[in-house]
Order: sequence, then structure tokens, then C-alpha cells
Amino acid sequence: MLLTPPPASKPASRPNPEAPRRRTRRLAVEIRQHAPGWLQAAALSGGLLAGLACAAAILMASGVGLSELAQEFVVSVVTSPESFAAVLTQAAPLAIVGLAAALAFRVRFWNIGIEGQMISGAIAATAVALADLGPAPLRLGLMGLAAALGGALWMLGPTLLRLRLGLNEIISTLLLNYVALNGLLHLLYGPWRDPESNFPNSALFGPAERLADLGWQNLTAALPLALVLLLAGWWLIDVSRFGFLMRVAEANPRLGQAQGLPMTRVLLAATLLSGALAGVAGFAICAGVEHRLTQSFAVGYGFSGILIAFLARNNPLAVLVVAFAVGTLFVAGQSLQVFYQIPSSAVQLVQAVIVLCVAASDFFIRHRLRWID
Repeated sequence: MLLTPPPASKPASRPNPEAPRRRTRRLAVEIRQHAPGWLQAAALSGGLLAGLACAAAILMASGVGLSELAQEFVVSVVTSPESFAAVLTQAAPLAIVGLAAALAFRVRFWNIGIEGQMISGAIAATAVALADLGPAPLRLGLMGLAAALGGALWMLGPTLLRLRLGLNEIISTLLLNYVALNGLLHLLYGPWRDPESNFPNSALFGPAERLADLGWQNLTAALPLALVLLLAGWWLIDVSRFGFLMRVAEANPRLGQAQGLPMTRVLLAATLLSGALAGVAGFAICAGVEHRLTQSFAVGYGFSGILIAFLARNNPLAVLVVAFAVGTLFVAGQSLQVFYQIPSSAVQLVQAVIVLCVAASDFFIRHRLRWID
């Protein structure tokens, strides 16, 4: 009987060292040292377009046609004098609170209590109006000074707590919002209640206590006041010596302190100016729009100012552009609610989506994406 040997197994194949290897690539994120101006503009424009596209999709799903959206967001703002004036009316106090937030952020002081400072300033201005302090031609100026002083004093407490005790200003400024709001409600439901209507509002301001009309639509002197303050803020930050000290406080305050620079005084001055501007914004709303002190005049302005300062990168001139865009969102949202019966929750969702997309574009300004082997 012949035995056949088993078939010989093939030797295992060995890798050929000369064969090309498959390269794997991965995406790396790098921090940019400096982003040129064109890149910042392109990133912000891309974020805005992406936000508008998402917002259009949401509103079209809610039953609003594309032509109606173009009418509300573009055509009516440009061609309708009433809509354009409404946007400018909204943009004036938004620009002031945006500048207030930018001044504080420039020295790394996170002022979350802008609404409280607005309320404090408006209360101080209303006290001057209700008490008829000073001669009538000077009363409006006294109201503005009182508002600035009230906002600055409301900011003084959190600043001293930060400097003396190291208390986080986010907590102190945020909690003081509720203190200011409850103080406002106490006055409006108590001694300052309107004696004629018995509503929880103050009495109407007199003609000498209202910001002057500009003679076109419903625009008042709040708009030129905002422009003057923005120009002054630009000079203070970009031209003056104090602006240089603010840049040192933002970049490396310990190094500035070691070099003998007055970093503590710079922080104190910048934060008090921030509070004063917020108080002036409260005065501009009460004396220029409401013509009285109301319960909810400051609602939403604080966080809008923080958002405007963030999107404008704490640049006073860019604050004006961003404030105009945010004012357009507010006015268009009101039109969608009135004429297209879009619920307020959907309007807030649309505004939030646009803001988030624009804010997310900051990632591409500060970082670079690169494929590496």
C-alpha cells in the first residue's frame, strides 16, 4: 500500500518592504497667531449666510414663503422708511450696551450685569425727572449725568469685590441684576406708580425730560448720542494712552503690574465707564422711546450687549454694524409675529440659530484646520 505524502503547505507570504504603504491622514487643529482682516470678514460672512439659510429653512417649514422672508429681512428694511427707522431706534441703545460690554471685556472683566446697571441708571434719571431737579433747559443733561452716575455706582461693588476679595464678577454682577429688578418693581408698584392710570409705570416725562425728535419718523437724539459715544469709545481704546494700558491689562496684567503700570486703576476706570454707559443706555430708552420708566424696558438688552461685544471683537466701530444687524433681527421678528402669526418661540429660535452660526464662525478665525500625514 502506497502512502501519498500530504500536500505541502504554501509558505506564508512575507511583506514586501518595497511595496508602497497606505498613508493615513488626519485633520489637525492649530491656533492662529493672527488672522488677517479678509479672513475675519469671510468667516463672519460665511457664518451669517449659514445662519440665514438655517433660519429660512425653519420659517419655510412654518409656512412662510421665501419671497415673504426676503421682503421682511431685506426689502422692507431698505425700502420702507418706517422699518428702517425702527431698526435704527433699536440699534441706538443696543450700540451703547455693546460698547459698555466691550469696555469691560477689554480688561478681562466679565460684566454680566448690564441690565442691572441699565435699571440703576434709569431709576436715577427718573428720580431727577419726577423731582423736577434743576432748570428745565438743563434737566435732560442732569438726567443723563444721573444715569451715568447710577450705572457706575452699581458697577462699583462688583469691581471692589473683585479687586479686594477676588470674588468672581460673573456671580456678583449677575446677582445684582435681580436686586435692581426688585428695586424697580418696588418703586413702580409703590411710590412711583402712575397716579393717572394707576398702572405700575412712572408718570410720563415732561417735554423738557424727553430726548429731542430728529424730525424723521420716530427717531430721537438717542441715535446721535450713540454715535458720539461710539466715536469716543474708539478714540479711548485705539488712540489714547488709556487704550494702550487696557490692551496691556487684556494681554498680561501681571506683566504690566511688574513693569509699574497702574493695572488696578485701569481696571477700575474701565469697569466704571462700562457701568456708566449701561446707565446711559437705560436713560436713552426711558427718555427717548418709552418717555417713562416701565417694568421691562431693559429686558434682553444685557445679553444682547454681551453678544454684540463678542461678535464685534470688542471693536467700538464694529459694534455699530453688529448692533444694526441685531436690531434688524428684532424688527423682522416682530413683523413675523404680527403679520404671519409666527409664534414668539419660533422667532426666538430663528434669532438664536443665526446668532449661534455667527458666533461659531469665530472658531475659524482663531483656529486653522490642516491635513497632516
